[in-house]
Amino acid sequence: MSYKYTYFDRTRRFLFRDLPNFFKNIWKFRKALWTHQWWDYSGTLDFIQIAVDDIANGIEKKGIEVEDSRMKKVAKMRRVVEIIKNIREDRYFDIVEKELGRGLYNNHFDFEPYDDEPDLYEIVDKSSEEEKKFNREFFERVAILEEMEWRELLEILKGQDLKRFDKEKDFDEEFDGSGLRSWWD
Repeated sequence: MSYKYTYFDRTRRFLFRDLPNFFKNIWKFRKALWTHQWWDYSGTLDFIQIAVDDIANGIEKKGIEVEDSRMKKVAKMRRVVEIIKNIREDRYFDIVEKELGRGLYNNHFDFEPYDDEPDLYEIVDKSSEEEKKFNREFFERVAILEEMEWRELLEILKGQDLKRFDKEKDFDEEFDGSGLRSWWD
């Protein structure tokens, strides 16, 4: 019987490796564990963000892989964390504001009496056509940017199709660091 399968070794591994790792993970994922709800994807994004950031820190500081490919992976992991922060903190309005050089126009709404019923009021938008057009374009740009980042996030996690690599070229030239399955050391 091999030493690693003995009762003593399994007990030792549980007490000195697995159990401490369990408590470290509880501490590491405490925010995600606290806020996770079955009805909301936000908690799932928390888990992914924390885990990918942890992998990036470990590979960057302690990784033994060749520098070029290792740092490509770390860069992609950092991008995943940034995209998830953008999604969770709804940073797209700030990003588009910086792009366009100004924020949304404040809508000018008034309450006016309804024609047939004097006790009822309707909300009337008093914004100019220029303001409405700018706000509409602003919201469209926010939606496009968010959609682009969701697609980028999924593409990074999926990774490159290695079958499409040119066998004549060097692997490091074609490899961009994406692919959750390749993020290990």
